[in-house]
Amino acid sequence: MTSSNNYYIVIIQNKGCAVDEFRKICQKHQLKVTPQRVAIYKELLNDAGHPTADTVYQKVKEVFPSISFDTVNRTLIRFTQIGLIGTIECSGQGKKYDPNLKRHHHFKCIHCGIILDFYHSPFDDLKVPAEKIMNFKVINRKVVLTGICERCSPGY
Repeated sequence: MTSSNNYYIVIIQNKGCAVDEFRKICQKHQLKVTPQRVAIYKELLNDAGHPTADTVYQKVKEVFPSISFDTVNRTLIRFTQIGLIGTIECSGQGKKYDPNLKRHHHFKCIHCGIILDFYHSPFDDLKVPAEKIMNFKVINRKVVLTGICERCSPGY
């Protein structure tokens, strides 16, 4: 996929931290490592499309039929709070979860809604106009590009 400047954006999926690291982070934050929490985390790692809480719930429910949506949702929120995962909030799609904690940006297809990670270091240090940051401190910059993905492009 190329931008209008003809440079290539490399789409790379990171599989988050290993399950051993997951256990260490949970223990550090006094969060019990239960089979349900491990399943929720593994499902996030296996879904490259940045799933919603409902998507994770539907998959985990196949393994743990008695698990509730509320349990999955609260677990995802807690994982975000302790820094295991990040969130992406896209207009009209609700909150999506992202296990990739490396500095990266996103491409969102306006046709199918898929969100893909990409790395492009010039975006990491975008300058914010001084008048826009007078009352707050910028701690992170995330760029979201929208367009049509390769899978959907033949129809456009």
